[in-house]
Amino acid sequence: MSESDPPGLSPGVSRRSFLSTAGATGVVAAIAGCESSPKQTAQPATASNAMLADSPVIEGAVPLTLKVNGKAHTLRVDPRTTLLDCVRETLALTGTKKGCDHGQCGACTVHVNGRRVNSCLTLALACDGEEVTTIEGLGSPDAMHPMQSAFVQHDGYQCGYCTSGQIMSGVALLEEPCGPADADVKELMSGNICRCGAYPRIVAAIQQVRQSRSV
Repeated sequence: MSESDPPGLSPGVSRRSFLSTAGATGVVAAIAGCESSPKQTAQPATASNAMLADSPVIEGAVPLTLKVNGKAHTLRVDPRTTLLDCVRETLALTGTKKGCDHGQCGACTVHVNGRRVNSCLTLALACDGEEVTTIEGLGSPDAMHPMQSAFVQHDGYQCGYCTSGQIMSGVALLEEPCGPADADVKELMSGNICRCGAYPRIVAAIQQVRQSRSV
Protein backbone atom coordinates (compact mmCIF):
# COMPACT_ATOMS: atom_id res chain seq x y z
CA MET A 1 0.00 0.00 0.00
CA SER A 2 1.39 3.43 -0.89
CA GLU A 3 1.31 6.49 1.37
CA SER A 4 -1.32 8.07 -0.92
CA ASP A 5 -3.78 5.20 -0.56
CA PRO A 6 -6.92 5.86 1.54
CA PRO A 7 -6.72 4.62 5.14
CA GLY A 8 -8.07 1.08 5.61
CA LEU A 9 -7.66 0.14 1.94
CA SER A 10 -7.39 -3.67 1.65
CA PRO A 11 -4.30 -5.13 -0.02
CA GLY A 12 -4.87 -5.81 -3.71
CA VAL A 13 -7.49 -3.06 -4.11
CA SER A 14 -6.29 -0.19 -6.28
CA ARG A 15 -6.97 3.46 -5.47
CA ARG A 16 -8.86 3.81 -8.79
CA SER A 17 -11.24 0.92 -8.03
CA PHE A 18 -11.77 2.19 -4.48
CA LEU A 19 -12.79 5.67 -5.66
CA SER A 20 -15.00 4.27 -8.44
CA THR A 21 -16.86 2.05 -5.99
CA ALA A 22 -17.25 4.88 -3.46
CA GLY A 23 -18.61 7.23 -6.14
CA ALA A 24 -21.12 4.68 -7.40
CA THR A 25 -22.27 4.00 -3.85
CA GLY A 26 -22.87 7.71 -3.30
CA VAL A 27 -24.99 8.02 -6.44
CA VAL A 28 -27.11 4.99 -5.48
CA ALA A 29 -27.65 6.42 -1.99
CA ALA A 30 -28.73 9.78 -3.43
CA ILE A 31 -31.21 8.15 -5.80
CA ALA A 32 -32.60 6.00 -2.99
CA GLY A 33 -33.02 9.09 -0.84
CA CYS A 34 -34.95 10.89 -3.58
CA GLU A 35 -37.24 7.92 -4.15
CA SER A 36 -37.98 7.49 -0.44
CA SER A 37 -38.70 11.18 0.13
CA PRO A 38 -42.18 12.49 -0.63
CA LYS A 39 -42.31 14.32 -3.94
CA GLN A 40 -42.77 18.07 -3.69
CA THR A 41 -44.36 20.12 -6.42
CA ALA A 42 -44.08 23.87 -6.88
CA GLN A 43 -47.06 25.75 -5.56
CA PRO A 44 -48.87 27.94 -8.10
CA ALA A 45 -48.86 31.71 -7.74
CA THR A 46 -52.43 31.58 -6.38
CA ALA A 47 -51.32 30.20 -3.01
CA SER A 48 -54.13 30.18 -0.48
CA ASN A 49 -54.65 29.34 3.17
CA ALA A 50 -56.10 25.94 2.25
CA MET A 51 -53.13 25.02 0.10
CA LEU A 52 -50.67 26.07 2.79
CA ALA A 53 -52.42 23.97 5.44
CA ASP A 54 -50.46 20.90 4.33
CA SER A 55 -47.09 22.69 4.46
CA PRO A 56 -44.51 21.24 6.88
CA VAL A 57 -44.52 22.73 10.38
CA ILE A 58 -41.57 25.08 10.84
CA GLU A 59 -40.24 25.31 14.37
CA GLY A 60 -40.41 28.88 15.64
CA ALA A 61 -42.57 30.01 12.68
CA VAL A 62 -44.57 33.19 13.11
CA PRO A 63 -47.77 34.33 11.39
CA LEU A 64 -47.50 36.69 8.45
CA THR A 65 -49.99 38.29 6.10
CA LEU A 66 -48.57 39.40 2.78
CA LYS A 67 -50.55 41.18 0.11
CA VAL A 68 -48.70 40.32 -3.09
CA ASN A 69 -49.89 41.60 -6.46
CA GLY A 70 -53.28 42.40 -4.94
CA LYS A 71 -53.84 39.00 -3.34
CA ALA A 72 -53.62 38.43 0.43
CA HIS A 73 -51.68 35.40 1.69
CA THR A 74 -51.80 34.22 5.30
CA LEU A 75 -48.57 32.37 6.04
CA ARG A 76 -46.38 31.04 8.82
CA VAL A 77 -42.69 31.60 8.17
CA ASP A 78 -39.34 31.40 9.89
CA PRO A 79 -38.73 34.93 11.21
CA ARG A 80 -35.40 34.97 9.35
CA THR A 81 -37.06 34.42 5.96
CA THR A 82 -36.31 37.14 3.43
CA LEU A 83 -39.01 38.61 1.24
CA LEU A 84 -37.15 37.17 -1.75
CA ASP A 85 -37.26 33.61 -0.45
CA CYS A 86 -40.86 34.03 0.66
CA VAL A 87 -42.16 35.09 -2.76
CA ARG A 88 -40.02 32.55 -4.62
CA GLU A 89 -40.15 29.48 -2.37
CA THR A 90 -43.47 29.89 -0.55
CA LEU A 91 -45.62 31.69 -3.12
CA ALA A 92 -43.84 30.27 -6.22
CA LEU A 93 -43.50 33.70 -7.83
CA THR A 94 -40.16 32.99 -9.45
CA GLY A 95 -40.02 36.02 -11.74
CA THR A 96 -38.08 37.78 -8.98
CA LYS A 97 -34.52 36.48 -9.30
CA LYS A 98 -31.92 35.65 -6.69
CA GLY A 99 -28.65 37.03 -7.96
CA CYS A 100 -25.93 38.01 -5.50
CA ASP A 101 -28.17 37.61 -2.42
CA HIS A 102 -26.19 40.48 -0.88
CA GLY A 103 -28.10 43.53 -2.15
CA GLN A 104 -25.48 44.38 -4.77
CA CYS A 105 -26.98 43.39 -8.13
CA GLY A 106 -30.64 44.46 -7.99
CA ALA A 107 -31.99 41.30 -9.68
CA CYS A 108 -34.36 40.77 -6.74
CA THR A 109 -35.95 44.24 -6.87
CA VAL A 110 -39.64 44.38 -5.96
CA HIS A 111 -41.96 47.18 -4.83
CA VAL A 112 -43.19 47.56 -1.26
CA ASN A 113 -45.94 50.16 -1.06
CA GLY A 114 -44.74 51.46 -4.43
CA ARG A 115 -41.12 51.87 -3.32
CA ARG A 116 -38.42 49.68 -4.80
CA VAL A 117 -36.46 47.49 -2.41
CA ASN A 118 -33.92 44.70 -2.63
CA SER A 119 -36.01 41.77 -1.49
CA CYS A 120 -32.91 39.75 -0.57
CA LEU A 121 -32.14 42.29 2.18
CA THR A 122 -35.74 42.71 3.34
CA LEU A 123 -37.27 40.41 5.94
CA ALA A 124 -40.68 39.07 4.99
CA LEU A 125 -41.95 40.01 8.46
CA ALA A 126 -41.05 43.64 7.79
CA CYS A 127 -43.66 43.60 5.04
CA ASP A 128 -46.50 42.22 7.16
CA GLY A 129 -49.68 43.85 5.89
CA GLU A 130 -47.83 45.88 3.25
CA GLU A 131 -48.51 46.02 -0.49
CA VAL A 132 -45.89 44.00 -2.35
CA THR A 133 -45.60 44.01 -6.13
CA THR A 134 -43.43 41.60 -8.09
CA ILE A 135 -42.78 41.47 -11.83
CA GLU A 136 -45.79 39.15 -12.17
CA GLY A 137 -47.99 41.96 -10.86
CA LEU A 138 -46.94 44.53 -13.48
CA GLY A 139 -48.42 42.93 -16.54
CA SER A 140 -48.89 39.79 -18.59
CA PRO A 141 -47.71 38.76 -22.08
CA ASP A 142 -51.10 39.82 -23.40
CA ALA A 143 -51.26 43.07 -21.43
CA MET A 144 -47.75 44.29 -20.75
CA HIS A 145 -46.84 47.29 -18.65
CA PRO A 146 -45.43 50.11 -20.85
CA MET A 147 -42.00 49.51 -19.33
CA GLN A 148 -42.13 45.83 -20.26
CA SER A 149 -43.15 46.74 -23.81
CA ALA A 150 -40.32 49.28 -24.06
CA PHE A 151 -37.76 46.67 -22.95
CA VAL A 152 -39.01 44.39 -25.72
CA GLN A 153 -38.93 47.15 -28.34
CA HIS A 154 -35.40 48.23 -27.42
CA ASP A 155 -34.10 44.71 -26.80
CA GLY A 156 -33.12 45.78 -23.30
CA TYR A 157 -31.91 42.36 -22.23
CA GLN A 158 -29.66 39.50 -23.29
CA CYS A 159 -29.59 36.59 -20.85
CA GLY A 160 -32.66 38.08 -19.14
CA TYR A 161 -31.63 37.21 -15.59
CA CYS A 162 -31.48 40.84 -14.41
CA THR A 163 -34.43 41.97 -16.51
CA SER A 164 -37.22 41.67 -13.94
CA GLY A 165 -35.20 43.70 -11.44
CA GLN A 166 -34.29 46.27 -14.09
CA ILE A 167 -37.95 46.68 -15.07
CA MET A 168 -39.11 46.98 -11.45
CA SER A 169 -36.49 49.66 -10.79
CA GLY A 170 -37.38 51.42 -14.05
CA VAL A 171 -41.06 51.56 -13.09
CA ALA A 172 -40.21 52.90 -9.64
CA LEU A 173 -37.94 55.53 -11.21
CA LEU A 174 -40.96 56.97 -13.04
CA GLU A 175 -42.28 58.20 -9.68
CA GLU A 176 -38.92 59.40 -8.31
CA PRO A 177 -37.17 62.76 -8.78
CA CYS A 178 -34.95 62.27 -11.82
CA GLY A 179 -33.41 64.69 -14.28
CA PRO A 180 -34.12 64.43 -18.01
CA ALA A 181 -30.69 63.27 -19.20
CA ASP A 182 -29.52 59.71 -19.79
CA ALA A 183 -26.88 60.29 -17.12
CA ASP A 184 -29.64 60.99 -14.60
CA VAL A 185 -31.33 57.70 -15.43
CA LYS A 186 -28.03 55.83 -15.20
CA GLU A 187 -27.45 57.27 -11.72
CA LEU A 188 -30.85 56.17 -10.44
CA MET A 189 -30.43 52.74 -12.05
CA SER A 190 -26.91 52.22 -10.72
CA GLY A 191 -28.12 49.67 -8.19
CA ASN A 192 -29.12 47.28 -10.98
CA ILE A 193 -26.28 45.39 -12.65
CA CYS A 194 -26.50 43.90 -16.14
CA ARG A 195 -23.59 41.54 -16.59
CA CYS A 196 -24.36 41.31 -20.32
CA GLY A 197 -23.84 45.07 -20.68
CA ALA A 198 -27.22 46.03 -22.18
CA TYR A 199 -27.16 49.39 -20.38
CA PRO A 200 -27.67 51.69 -23.42
CA ARG A 201 -30.81 49.79 -24.44
CA ILE A 202 -32.10 49.69 -20.86
CA VAL A 203 -31.72 53.46 -20.59
CA ALA A 204 -33.37 53.94 -23.99
CA ALA A 205 -36.37 51.87 -22.88
CA ILE A 206 -36.79 53.85 -19.67
CA GLN A 207 -36.44 57.16 -21.48
CA GLN A 208 -39.10 56.15 -24.00
CA VAL A 209 -41.60 55.49 -21.24
CA ARG A 210 -40.68 58.73 -19.45
CA GLN A 211 -41.14 60.75 -22.62
CA SER A 212 -44.49 59.13 -23.41
CA ARG A 213 -45.74 60.04 -19.92
CA SER A 214 -44.73 63.68 -20.34
CA VAL A 215 -46.62 64.14 -23.61
